[in-house]
Amino acid sequence: MITNIRLQNFRSYLDNSFEFSNGVNIIVGPNATGKTNLIEAIYLVARNNSFRVKDIDLITFDADWSRVDSYISDTERTVKLVKENDRASKTTVIDSKEYKRLPKDKYYPVVLFEPSQLNILSGGPEGRRNLIDELISQKEVSYITTLNRYKRTLAQRNALLKSNITDKSQIFVWNTRLMELASEIVGQRLSLIEEINKSISDTYSEVAGKKYLIELSYETQIKTDNYAQNLFNILEVNLDKDILRGFTSYGPHRDDIKISINHNDSSTAASRGEARTMLLAIKTFEIVNLLKNYEQKPILLLDDVFSELDGLRRKKLTSFLESYQSFITTTDADVIQSNIKSSEIITTS
Repeated sequence: MITNIRLQNFRSYLDNSFEFSNGVNIIVGPNATGKTNLIEAIYLVARNNSFRVKDIDLITFDADWSRVDSYISDTERTVKLVKENDRASKTTVIDSKEYKRLPKDKYYPVVLFEPSQLNILSGGPEGRRNLIDELISQKEVSYITTLNRYKRTLAQRNALLKSNITDKSQIFVWNTRLMELASEIVGQRLSLIEEINKSISDTYSEVAGKKYLIELSYETQIKTDNYAQNLFNILEVNLDKDILRGFTSYGPHRDDIKISINHNDSSTAASRGEARTMLLAIKTFEIVNLLKNYEQKPILLLDDVFSELDGLRRKKLTSFLESYQSFITTTDADVIQSNIKSSEIITTS
């Protein structure tokens, strides 16, 4: 658990300290008073990055540095950010030992609920890809590196496509690198989706109160058998089209995760309540998955989503919250306290 935190030049906080209980912590205040910023700071010390922005954007406007000090499981943990031109250098200090790159065994498990995730079914494919990618990276930190390398390679290939190249052989090296990284990403996504499908129907049905059949499937234009070679071939065949368009038309950045409910495509058939039930089911999977991989309970962060749930789903979520250290942002603490037996109130204004 995280017992306290101090924020200096972090987002809207110039120098503020907070203490937390080991149960449910309700962060309450009017809009634009820093509730999400506090959630973001907890995520930063646990996962060493923001779930919203680049590191440089965490530093208070007009400040040259930012610092977040905390205690997690009786361990002193500090994240320091220093502006360097248009970026920020980051140093993490754990019990006086400095890390420029934080090793996997120093990450702390966190499960985040945030408003954009409520549109998981009706929103665009990027949101579903990001959710799956986040689930993978929670248990396999190297996956983040693979994703970042893929994005950089994709950007370089796209830049070359826009440069009116005359020697098409220049693109060969980027096609080769892209297919290698893409194959690793798609393989990880397929593996996770297979694992989710083993339990998601039962979890969803438990939340909904009746039996449902839920299935996730990976939607890609590339045949997944021998994916790397198939992607390379299609990149080569469609090179002229990509040059005309100025971007790469195929790859994991164009894929989607389809979710069906009783064999119906949820993107068009799902109700608002079904979307929220799906999010709770996936987050339940994430909690169980983290317990399995870290052998310790994750911290639960809920940013302004509790009020979006109806009575049945609030009750289900509450059964999770009271077993974990949880942080919930809200403008109305009464809505949450009426569902939770005991909680700590933290004000941001």
